[in-house]
Amino acid sequence: MPMTLHRIDHFTLRVQPHELPALHRFYTAVLGLREGERPAFSFPGHWLYAEGQPVVHLAGNAPPGEAAPDAVLPTGKFNHVSFRSSGLAAMRAHLRALGLAWAEAPVPGAPLHQIFLRDPVGLQVELTYDQAEFEAAGPAEGIPRAY
Repeated sequence: MPMTLHRIDHFTLRVQPHELPALHRFYTAVLGLREGERPAFSFPGHWLYAEGQPVVHLAGNAPPGEAAPDAVLPTGKFNHVSFRSSGLAAMRAHLRALGLAWAEAPVPGAPLHQIFLRDPVGLQVELTYDQAEFEAAGPAEGIPRAY
C-alpha cells in the first residue's frame, strides 16, 4: 500500500493559559469553529471543530515566559494554516462587521482565491475559496492585495 497524505488533520497552538480566551474567541466568533469534546489533559485548552472534526487544538501549556522563537515571525518558521472555505461574500461582511483587517489574492495559475488574516498570537490564517465564488462576489473594495 503506498503512503498517501490526504489533508491536514489538525494544528495545535501551544500558548500561555491567559492567551486562551482571545484565541478561543477568534477561532469561534471569527472563523465559526465550534467547541467540542477534548480529552482530560492536565492543562487548560480547547478542541475546536469544523464539520464534526477537531481541527484546531488550543493548548494552554506553554512554559511561563516562553518567548516567541523569531522576531520576524512570532510563530517561528510555521508561516500559516489554510482552511478550505466557502461563503466568501459572507466572510467579507463578517470580517468588516468585526472590524478586522485582512488581505486577499488570487492563486496564480489556479482557480482559487484567498483571504489572509492573523489570529491573536500572530499566526497567519488563510481561507481558500473557489475562484467561482470570487467571480460571483467581485473584488473587495479597500482591501489590500496579499501579494
